[in-house]
Amino acid sequence: MLEKLRQRKAQSTLEYIILITAVIVIVIGLTFSPTSPFRQTLNTTLNTAIEKVGAVSDKWDASINSD
Repeated sequence: MLEKLRQRKAQSTLEYIILITAVIVIVIGLTFSPTSPFRQTLNTTLNTAIEKVGAVSDKWDASINSD
């Protein structure tokens, strides 16, 4: 009986590992696909952040150079 319980726990653990691996593969596939909406959203968000940092940097340079 104890042996069956050990096999069942090992089987359950293996099933969880396979499930987590499958989810990770799907997320990576969706993220790195060129037409992925996740990738497009990420690129848009990063580009917006970079533009805002650049705008703040330009303002900072202008205020330093005007003194």
